[in-house]
Amino acid sequence: MSAAPQLKRTMPANMNTFIAADVGGTHTRVGLVRPGHGGESTVAVLAHRKYVCADYPGLAAILAEFIAGNGVGVDRVVIATAGVVLDDEVVNSNLPWRISLSQLRGELGLHEVLVINDFQANANAAQCMAPADSTLLTPGVSEADPGPGPVLVIGPGTGLGAALRIPHGHSTVVLPTEPGHTAFAPGNGREVEMLRLAQQRGQTHVPTEYFVSGPGLVNLYSALCTLSGVEASLRAPAAITEAARRGEALAREAVLTFCALLGSVIGDLVVISRANAVFIAGGILPQLKDFVPDSAFHARMLDKGVMRPVLERVPVRLIENERLGVIGAASWYLEHLAQSGQDALAAPRQHPQ
Repeated sequence: MSAAPQLKRTMPANMNTFIAADVGGTHTRVGLVRPGHGGESTVAVLAHRKYVCADYPGLAAILAEFIAGNGVGVDRVVIATAGVVLDDEVVNSNLPWRISLSQLRGELGLHEVLVINDFQANANAAQCMAPADSTLLTPGVSEADPGPGPVLVIGPGTGLGAALRIPHGHSTVVLPTEPGHTAFAPGNGREVEMLRLAQQRGQTHVPTEYFVSGPGLVNLYSALCTLSGVEASLRAPAAITEAARRGEALAREAVLTFCALLGSVIGDLVVISRANAVFIAGGILPQLKDFVPDSAFHARMLDKGVMRPVLERVPVRLIENERLGVIGAASWYLEHLAQSGQDALAAPRQHPQ
């Protein structure tokens, strides 16, 4: 595909329906959504599709294909993605192409394009998830409602994102964060050697997501191979995970180390935020969840000195719902409209988050 095709709308734009897109470095998930009615949830997803980003020249081409394929007229899009909006452009080092808001409006004939942080969207969606959509990763920790307090939503995907959902009066405030760009903190001698190796390769700043993310698992495996004097033969997270399941020693060490590092990062963020519950939102972890019980995930999360008794009461759940980002972006948008009191067809505006 070369460019976004000019759209011929088969139906007029409906102000009750809009597009919500969850844009990642590897996949983009797009949904046609509307407000929920009656006994429905807050957001009703009318159509949903996942796209491989590398197969398209830009986001406009993906959205154009989705709109044309569903035969509806929409003029509003809300995008959940990592990074921030600077002037007219999304600043995100993990995307395969740039996103210009004015270009999207012009190419697709959109009235309104809004952008929010992907984990701000996930945090909005997490509160809507049913128990069946998640798995408890901290056995022995009470699953009862922990009561009012901050909730941390985190996920290792193409990068490492997180957000805090904080109670505020009768509603909540969601604070997006960028933990993936904080400095990597090793927790044992082997991890210290991994850090030194990255620094020797020219990394003056080694971010946490260099090891704790999908690409980070590959970096982690490569580092362990180098430290063991073995040539790294695996180049993708899925290949490393499958080799670990077959019992390949360095692949298994890489996966177990990844789980331990994620636990350590979660513990740090809980201590900083005083979150009383944690949700891991998709990313690479659903493919690794069977390794978590055999790893030091929970032990490393708890290993925070005098804060251990506090962390022992914090449940961690893995959310497995591919529509999470789409639902969260749509939920945020509907809440945004309600709070602003503005009609959905108000003057075009950009909303950087």
